[in-house]
Amino acid sequence: MRIVFMGTPDFAVPSLRALVNHGYEVVGVFTQPDRPAGRGKKLKPSPVKSAAEELNLPIFQPVKLKTAEEIQRLRELSPDCIIVVAYGQLLSKEILDLPPQGCINVHASLLPAYRGAAPIHWALIRGETRTGVTTMQMDEGLDTGDILLTRDVPISEEETMGEVHDKLASLGGDVLIATLRELEKGTLRSVPQTGESNYAPLLKREHEQLNWTSGAVELHRQIRGLNPWPGAFTVFRGENLKVWRSTVFPSEKNQVTEKAAPEDCIPSSGQILAVSGDGLLVQTGNGTLWLLEVQPAGKRPMSARDFFNGRHGQLGEQFS
Repeated sequence: MRIVFMGTPDFAVPSLRALVNHGYEVVGVFTQPDRPAGRGKKLKPSPVKSAAEELNLPIFQPVKLKTAEEIQRLRELSPDCIIVVAYGQLLSKEILDLPPQGCINVHASLLPAYRGAAPIHWALIRGETRTGVTTMQMDEGLDTGDILLTRDVPISEEETMGEVHDKLASLGGDVLIATLRELEKGTLRSVPQTGESNYAPLLKREHEQLNWTSGAVELHRQIRGLNPWPGAFTVFRGENLKVWRSTVFPSEKNQVTEKAAPEDCIPSSGQILAVSGDGLLVQTGNGTLWLLEVQPAGKRPMSARDFFNGRHGQLGEQFS
């Protein structure tokens, strides 16, 4: 089977490698143009481009895929199927109709849940306990095509977005190959999406700041859901502070703290109540959050305790 592969970020790389490892003829890899990165703003290739170069595959990086020139290029490649994994550009109906076996998308959610650009982030932020991978027969809508195969996995209470991402990226390659095997055997069946759907929009700066009037559970989910990118942050003494790790502090009173605010203190949201272990106990709108790892601007990640001591922090100070 002749395959054109379209993808850009790390998530797509295991799917591309799976195609090559299982003997599929990848006749072209389409990925986004190189982007400036780092302080020097040097052009950096996408992870998919780097993988395609390693695999000696033909690479195409159109700024826009919908032009007549790119559509003609696709016709000349004559793919039996187009595989799309987090490519970053929408496909026109002309492209969707071009390959005899259609266009198949690998999506990092259990559709119709979490359609859109950031399904893994939002699954964690919203407290899902399961997620997965769906292969889908693409149509003109945004992740609305018929479902081909799904595989689900649990999400633990402490897993980060990065950990779930890597698990789903690997699973995506497996589900893609299973989908193509059934397609080749003629046993693949598509099922229209049914049930309640929701949307996983691109993350904005407003999604990254911790609002301490929220509950400890919600804040912990937000921190996990934004680790390792783009990172949740709070403000301490007027400076932004990334927060990488936390846990919800148990309500039981048998936890020993090394240094704590007076018992008659009435805490407010964002107030630092105690130093405990390597972390700081912080009051939220509902419960206490244990901050464990933070990163000041221009510094490396460190324990929250080391940060607090390095700043000569005082109990009762607040994050905002």
